[in-house]
Amino acid sequence: MPGSELHVIRAFLSAFARRRAARVLEPPGGFAVYDEDFRHSRADNQVVVDGAVAPEALPGLAEEALGRPPYRLVSVLDDDIGTACAGPRVRAGYARSVRAVMRHEGPVPQGRSATEVELDALRVPLARWWRGFLPGADEEGGRRLVDRREARRRGADVVRFLSASTADGEVAAWGDPYLDPATGTAQIEGLVTSGAHLGCGHGDAVPTTALRLAADAGCGTRFLIADASDWPRGWYERRGFAVIGHTHRFTRG
Repeated sequence: MPGSELHVIRAFLSAFARRRAARVLEPPGGFAVYDEDFRHSRADNQVVVDGAVAPEALPGLAEEALGRPPYRLVSVLDDDIGTACAGPRVRAGYARSVRAVMRHEGPVPQGRSATEVELDALRVPLARWWRGFLPGADEEGGRRLVDRREARRRGADVVRFLSASTADGEVAAWGDPYLDPATGTAQIEGLVTSGAHLGCGHGDAVPTTALRLAADAGCGTRFLIADASDWPRGWYERRGFAVIGHTHRFTRG
């Protein structure tokens, strides 16, 4: 079962990246996505490897496919291929990170304690979060980092923005479920709790609501992607998610 679900999840990730992109090219072994409106965003301008590729050929492939941007992001969806590519990528000056594919295996929570909102409702907390995460970003750069979230609506049949708020209406946590009822697949992405509200229970509201939405839409494969070595992985495990595989990210610049 995990192997078959991994295949479904990788297909979902590939399809989402393609649908979200403004432009797609087809180098061997994968594809490259571009969006000139968000040219400073690595996620919107990257190479995705979702097929067989010779590890030694990957650095040159990325250079040819990505061209002008001073940064590079290569996402490898298959664990074995990503592991095989690690040596050539590192020698080419890339940093490697391993991402855990985590499938929800616990009971689906009842109720929907988070609220669906439009992007405008999240602009202030998102901009504040980005300023803390990227202190060098100017106001225009911060605005575009928020705007690119709207482009995610192209990636799946159903894309929601969820928010959990304090009693006085301040946004405390947020995240996005992406649903594909046709394949029964749902990803939960962008889960963040504002630093001022950590430990107050708001962080649980968004993933539990997203899981309920996914189940109600008939999505039996519900997953998220987490840094394999960072603390949120354990937080997700305590909420019913289990690691069933890994993807790899290689970045430079």
